[in-house]
Amino acid sequence: MKIFFFEATESDKDYLTPLFRDHEVLFFSEPLTEKNKEKARDAEIISIFIYSVVNKAVIEHLENVRCIATRSTGFDHIDIDSCAEKNIAVLNVPYYGENTVAEHTFALILALSRNVHKSYARGLKENFSMNGLIGFDLKNKTLGVIGTGHIGLHVIRIAKGFGMHVLAYDTHHDTFLSEILHFNYASFDEVLAQSDILTIHVPYNEHTYHLIGRENIKKIKPGSLLINTARGGIVENEALIEALDNHTLSGAGLDVLEGEEYIKEEQQCLYGDCDPVQARQIEQNKNLLSRDNVVYTPHIGFYSEEALKRILDTTTENIIQFALGKIENSVIPPKKK
Repeated sequence: MKIFFFEATESDKDYLTPLFRDHEVLFFSEPLTEKNKEKARDAEIISIFIYSVVNKAVIEHLENVRCIATRSTGFDHIDIDSCAEKNIAVLNVPYYGENTVAEHTFALILALSRNVHKSYARGLKENFSMNGLIGFDLKNKTLGVIGTGHIGLHVIRIAKGFGMHVLAYDTHHDTFLSEILHFNYASFDEVLAQSDILTIHVPYNEHTYHLIGRENIKKIKPGSLLINTARGGIVENEALIEALDNHTLSGAGLDVLEGEEYIKEEQQCLYGDCDPVQARQIEQNKNLLSRDNVVYTPHIGFYSEEALKRILDTTTENIIQFALGKIENSVIPPKKK
């Protein structure tokens, strides 16, 4: 089979090549988008990551593709309906980094709560003053967890180790686990109003787009922290900036940003290829990244050696099983012939 990997690193290539010796495999470092869809024309299976945008126009161009294997849990970058129409299987990696992202969440929390980033920046300037660097304990603080899936539950386990109280919001309540882990479910507004730290762990879709926006961000407990390691579009940029400006939020820890993909393409905007929405989001993100009460990491919450290996192993198994006529980890089953 012809298998094309997009957004592939050299280490991906080194790891995957021996596993697909019996197939024709090509690796591309760039994402798959409308601009380079021609590269995928001859593929039978394509594997992508989060910055590929496989929309209807791309899918219609994929004449021979029978399977799209995304190396991610989320699949909002793929037009699922168009895939179903063309009987293209879409496979994902449902579990790979629950503990990985949860640990990164607390890396961001601790950076803010103990001013690690500010201390580091001062040290680079040979300034070793403690003025303005007083932090706060996590013990007895209330952590609001929005989304109690696999990652959210790992976050709760870690929070209990710090002696934190936990309020959680989710559309599904697992009463048994809440009793075992000693946390309480509450309404969305209650979680916003009562949490000293809010952390987001929901998937990105039409229901969670701007889940935190200008209308409800005002309900957040004054002086709290907001942590987002999920998807940028779940938090409205304008609302986040406004909340930081008026001190509704005392800080934010962000592994994702709304419109983060445009930062990578900023140079193109200098030549007039950037539409107004992209330009506005780039400026908003520059605003956020310039603040000393914002800690940002470039979407690396999943990026550990162990998690990367789990991603590649699951993707490999997905592809091999598909080649054998079996479908595992399907997002949407293909149409029956």
